[in-house]
Amino acid sequence: MKHIYLIRHGETNYNHSKVIQGSGIDSDLNELGRAQARAFFDAYRHIRFDAIYTSKLKRTIQSVQPFIDMRIKHEAHTALNEISWGAKEGQPILPLEEDPFFAKMLAEWRNGNTHYSAFGGETPNQVAERQRPFLDKLFSAEYAHEENVLICMHGRAMRVLLCQLLNFKLAEMDTFEHGNLCLYHLIYTGSMVNVWKHNEQSHLANLSARF
Repeated sequence: MKHIYLIRHGETNYNHSKVIQGSGIDSDLNELGRAQARAFFDAYRHIRFDAIYTSKLKRTIQSVQPFIDMRIKHEAHTALNEISWGAKEGQPILPLEEDPFFAKMLAEWRNGNTHYSAFGGETPNQVAERQRPFLDKLFSAEYAHEENVLICMHGRAMRVLLCQLLNFKLAEMDTFEHGNLCLYHLIYTGSMVNVWKHNEQSHLANLSARF
């Protein structure tokens, strides 16, 4: 049995300002993001993690730095990077009615056209393809001894990963809600993956009074 603690990174100034980051912007956590990282650490430091996996981007590494400082095995993988939003990176997130191209892309994805990309970035299919070697490794016999694994990544890429773990179609990826430093606790039984916690954010409850 393998327990997978899958989290999204903490807040950045881009998140706060509602600006698209993607894989091309390597931003730092802001003050709230650092507090979210500490709150998650305080809530889950009792778990004996065998390994930590992050993307190559700073915001994921910073989100789990307190665990890394405990000398737990850590690997950063490009496979876990956020989707590339191409020309949209660094641009403000607009309401869909004001951004017809983005609205069309999301509609195409929900209709099953997950090979579609409107802005010169990655498609969900491409993200899934680069994630598969990481998943093959994670569930291989060589890594069976890693019973408690912490993975920190990004919102859209996390939705794609969850589809692959739970046998959802990529067109259904928006099923998986998320917030900054949310947790999905997944349990791999040896034949399938089950969800134990879904978009869990109770560890952040005490931050609302400070920010």
